[in-house]
Amino acid sequence: YQVLLSSSPRVTRGRKTREIASPFMRLSLLFLSTSRFSLAKTLAASAERQSLHLSSARLSSSSSAPKRETSRFSKKIAHKISDYLRVMADPAIEAQLAPLRAAVKEYGDLVRDLKTKKAPKLEVDKAVVELKARKRKLEDTEIALAPKEASFDRVKLEDLLKRRFFYDQSFAIYGGVTGLYDFGPMGCALKQNMLSEWRKHFILEEGMLEVDCSSLTPEPVLKASGHVDRFADWMVKDTKNGECFRADHLIKNTAEKMMADPKESPETKEQLVDVLAQIEGYDDKDMHEVITRFNMKSPVTGNDLTEPLAFNLMFPTQIGPTGDFKAFLRPETAQGIFVNFKRLLEFNQGRLPFAAAQIGLGFRNEISPRQGLIRVREFTMCEIEHFVDPSDKSFPKFAKVAGQKLNLFSACSQMDGQPAGEMAIGEAVEKGIVANETLGYYMARCQQFLLKVGVDPARTRFRQHLSNEMAHYAQDCWDAEILTSYGWIECVGNADRACYDLQQHYKATNVKLVAEKKLAEPRIVSFVQAAPNMAVIGKNHKKDAKKIQSALESLCETEVEELEKQIQNGIYKLKLEDGEVDLTKEMVNVKRGEKKVHVEEITPSVIEPSYGIGRIMYSVLEHAFRQRDTEDKRNYLSIAPLVAPIKCSILPIYANERLTPIIEAVRERMREYDLSYKVDDSAGSIGRRYARTDEIGIPFGVTVDFESEAQPWTVTVRHAESCEQIRVIVDEVGSIVHSMVIGKMAWSEAKEKYPIYESKNEEK
Repeated sequence: YQVLLSSSPRVTRGRKTREIASPFMRLSLLFLSTSRFSLAKTLAASAERQSLHLSSARLSSSSSAPKRETSRFSKKIAHKISDYLRVMADPAIEAQLAPLRAAVKEYGDLVRDLKTKKAPKLEVDKAVVELKARKRKLEDTEIALAPKEASFDRVKLEDLLKRRFFYDQSFAIYGGVTGLYDFGPMGCALKQNMLSEWRKHFILEEGMLEVDCSSLTPEPVLKASGHVDRFADWMVKDTKNGECFRADHLIKNTAEKMMADPKESPETKEQLVDVLAQIEGYDDKDMHEVITRFNMKSPVTGNDLTEPLAFNLMFPTQIGPTGDFKAFLRPETAQGIFVNFKRLLEFNQGRLPFAAAQIGLGFRNEISPRQGLIRVREFTMCEIEHFVDPSDKSFPKFAKVAGQKLNLFSACSQMDGQPAGEMAIGEAVEKGIVANETLGYYMARCQQFLLKVGVDPARTRFRQHLSNEMAHYAQDCWDAEILTSYGWIECVGNADRACYDLQQHYKATNVKLVAEKKLAEPRIVSFVQAAPNMAVIGKNHKKDAKKIQSALESLCETEVEELEKQIQNGIYKLKLEDGEVDLTKEMVNVKRGEKKVHVEEITPSVIEPSYGIGRIMYSVLEHAFRQRDTEDKRNYLSIAPLVAPIKCSILPIYANERLTPIIEAVRERMREYDLSYKVDDSAGSIGRRYARTDEIGIPFGVTVDFESEAQPWTVTVRHAESCEQIRVIVDEVGSIVHSMVIGKMAWSEAKEKYPIYESKNEEK
């Protein structure tokens, strides 16, 4: 297999020469040559199918970008290229990118100008479509110009992760379920270590209030938050095999392909520009009309498509045996925090600001999940809701991170065609690039966490949402994106959500979700309130009397005035949680007056950092994937010791009962410091056993060798990344490894402190 991967991509058979553009196809040829025809045919079909999926997902918008391979499998190769673009400072490269940057800036300026002049929405949307096309062309060109040494073989990584059972598709023996994954021993340990570090980094260090809310969420809660009405997509199906596609994505990808085709007429391309500009507002009838008019087909098989069908991305269920109580598996963990805001505020003694956090599962019934852990149907989320006074979003500890530099890709840079650039977060807040100190603080802490768990800082950036990407209620949003072989992947969302969620739940329940703010000076305010006549209400509405009293007290001034108007003319219908009641003027009076107040009620704003642990975990694994610069080119994982599934391996140099007491002493030292370890006393050379432990990302290895028996007992500690070793006494080995795991001591310091040991069996 290794020989086949390194061979020429052109295979000659008789007089015919054809392109072999993926390892899967090459492997198929190997099987063909060994008479395993049926398996080869299956692999070839799988490669072709996956290739077509990828090619339909991202299409070039211009023919002037540097050309890639024209093979039908070229997208497979393109996705294997990890554009780990550091700073493209080469003048020759920048000379090629400069006109593309200028083209992006041209339309960025046009969009700004149209918005300033309040031009018609359709005209603005058309300009945005062209802006996005030019941005895509710039990004594709950057990838095409990336150095060859940046290439990344995802196939080898996925083979390692599956073979060593970091994770695999759920229910694999039944054929597997797309979008669901089971974590094996190594993956489970890595994930738990990351979650444990997240809890320390945020909840413990920042003094947050942690909650653990139910994954089952009643329909009214998600109705109020907007998920029931808006958390849905239109999908179309292949009429023959039933394969599903998101209708808007299919239209967009097909339209871009047609616009890049020189054979298409200018009139057709102009119509497609209109389609792309308006697609966000299309309903099912509009999408069906576009698919029919342009004769769009399945991107995989070329078959006809069904009419668009509504598809809610939440998993529906019911609570109780009757089936009347509708509910959903939660699509996010945030709503559990919002509905418990009142209790959390009380726990915090009524003071703002404070932060609540939750770690838990989210569920989204994706139409066609792909890309491994990047897009799944069940995922672990870590979310923070930081409640703050809307008029004061300063942060007491912001000065500690103000000098920290982040790679910021602001909205202005995107509109101008400029790359992301480093800037101190303090400067970004001061200039108004980042909206406020609280949001900036969490962005800085986010970067610290990502680097701590092993994400490459050169492949990390914070991208600001453009105005057309943000929700109508959001004030500022920055996604922490990590560069992988799948491209830039959003792994953390940092958003200023304003007061939207608390206000929505108040409207749905009439329960005030507010905090009290102490005034600098008392002030006199006028008031209007509904005063219930409980004697009359109790007589007419016995069981609902207390509910009516509570509902009347929660009415705002405008609602009380409306009550007064209606009650004079007859009956006022008061809404309760489980229905309505009729009130007459005998049951309620309206009082007006003035009072001195020392506090005012405010609805807090919310700063929300939301972490997708699965995406971060995959990014860590990809960034940790290495290959030895030796003749055998062994692959291994260089996982950060802090989150490594196993911290240390214990390897006896040979099988001998005399070494057993020393091995047990080493194990005892590891247990003293709660360090996970793996003893490998299997047959095989020490070099091969080192390679096995390196492959699963064990950062340190303790070798019990020929010299260990001498008093005091000693062992060698091996650093997997460099293959260097030091010799230490057994009594100190636990302390040394622990210090390096938590980052208290670097390997370079350990080499200075302890004698270097030269191994003669490293690669044998």
